[in-house]
Amino acid sequence: MAMPAFDYLEEPPLSQDLTDYDRGHFKLYLMLLNAAAADVDWREVVTALFGIDPEQEPQRARNVYDQHLARAKWMTTTGFRHLL
Repeated sequence: MAMPAFDYLEEPPLSQDLTDYDRGHFKLYLMLLNAAAADVDWREVVTALFGIDPEQEPQRARNVYDQHLARAKWMTTTGFRHLL
């Protein structure tokens, strides 16, 4: 298994407010958004950023990827307002 690029929770905190986790994971969120925009296969992304082998743990890999990408997208539509 690859070493994760980031320390992370299985699911980012769900909050309508910006969390310390969000503040500490801006770079991760940006990398997820950039990879999604570039159509990078999610399996490559989850391996590189989270160190999860999607062949060995397909459900966990997909969940971690989906949950973090959703939070990253939330940051672009709502979360950024809390920074202002």
